[in-house]
Amino acid sequence: MVKKVVLFFVLSAGVFAQDAYERNCVTCHAALPTSLQEMFKKYLLVYSGEKNVKASIKHYLTYPSKSISVMSDLFIDTYGIKKPTYLNREELNEAIDIYWDKFKVFNKLK
Repeated sequence: MVKKVVLFFVLSAGVFAQDAYERNCVTCHAALPTSLQEMFKKYLLVYSGEKNVKASIKHYLTYPSKSISVMSDLFIDTYGIKKPTYLNREELNEAIDIYWDKFKVFNKLK
């Protein structure tokens, strides 16, 4: 019963979320052991700059593949590869832009 209530809360939170990132990313990733911030760090280590990180995330979400994932083989073997995104170009770009702005470290270090 508790699992059903938690699942309902997570799904309903996605319906009422204010932006593309909250609606489409946070709700699905909530069930994974690796946070979106940790995934962002992996993308940043591999692709470094904003343009490359955003392009690689967009490519992965459109054409998911183990060979281009920044996640470990163990993570992928356990949780699998996601299905290609159903988001249109505008919503996908909005979600990626919000994701970048939320976790970028540039200009935040003092």
